[in-house]
Amino acid sequence: MARCFPRCGPEALSATDSRSTQGLPGTPDTPATGAAQQAVAGERATAAPILGTVALLAGAAAWGSTGTAAHFAPREASSISVAAARIVIGGALLAAVALRTRAGRAGLRALMRGQPRTRALTLLAALAVSGYQLCFFTCVRLTGVAVGTAVAIGSAPVITGALSRLTGGPRLGRRWMLATSGAVAGVTVLVAGGQAASANPAGVGLALSAGLCYSVYALAAAGLISAGIPEASVMAAFFGVAAVVLLPVLLLTSPGWVLTARGLAVTGYLGIVTTAVAYLLYGRGLRTVAAPVAVTLGLAEPAVAAILGLSVLGERLAGAGLAGLALIGLALVILAVPGRAGRAPTAPPSRPQRPVGEN
Repeated sequence: MARCFPRCGPEALSATDSRSTQGLPGTPDTPATGAAQQAVAGERATAAPILGTVALLAGAAAWGSTGTAAHFAPREASSISVAAARIVIGGALLAAVALRTRAGRAGLRALMRGQPRTRALTLLAALAVSGYQLCFFTCVRLTGVAVGTAVAIGSAPVITGALSRLTGGPRLGRRWMLATSGAVAGVTVLVAGGQAASANPAGVGLALSAGLCYSVYALAAAGLISAGIPEASVMAAFFGVAAVVLLPVLLLTSPGWVLTARGLAVTGYLGIVTTAVAYLLYGRGLRTVAAPVAVTLGLAEPAVAAILGLSVLGERLAGAGLAGLALIGLALVILAVPGRAGRAPTAPPSRPQRPVGEN
């Protein structure tokens, strides 16, 4: 990569604490001082994954409001047109955020002008962002909201876990497997429970493609952010390129609705809150949370969408749907609450990585 960026993990914090105290008056390099430094590093190492989890859940909550906001779009706005407008506006905003700072601009240069592998990964992720929008909204039209959502969102954690292992990631822990199984089952019950759903094979195939696209850009983002590139730069590159790809789609779907008062309000909310803010939070979470865990935590999205449907749109939820919500909530608690590994790692770097989800 053309330029290196400082890491933001517990190891970097520990190293900074150590350097900042050595050689200063009143802070001799004694065993007591070393123990105090280790305690501080341990507290920060414990807090970092928790803050990352909070950021991921906040981002998922913002995504969950997408459907409710889109409900208020003008009647003439098609679902594909709304999706394209969301990415075009959100991509422009993310680019503006990244360009505001020197680190953000340097990160964009590293992504766009760096090594061929980095450029190829950035382009692949941007195409995956575009592909997700097109595959998801088309699959919903072909096979219905229930089946389309269950397959697309429910398959993403499983695909992400498999791809992570295939690309050399750590093995998946028992807690991740338990939480992911419960959350996927909860999503299926939530969106399909009580409905007579007929699965269209083409629609199901597109839903699986949407889950694959989501997994690809989540893993790509996690890899680039863990390499030290600012999350604002990573998201700006992904969604900026995706905005260019989807701009013709927007122009070909009668975009006049965007210029109405309601259209401006809806696209503004979708672009700012559900794209720019949500993905900046998602990127921040990926600093300290593994991609398979992040994607599973993202299953809070349909739960939030269901709650907003009940409270804002006046929709009704049968007993099976309520059971699905409870199952998703339980699974996310299992994954999000810190486990026995709250302490900072003291083993040498050569020690094998802890399984994903065993935090």
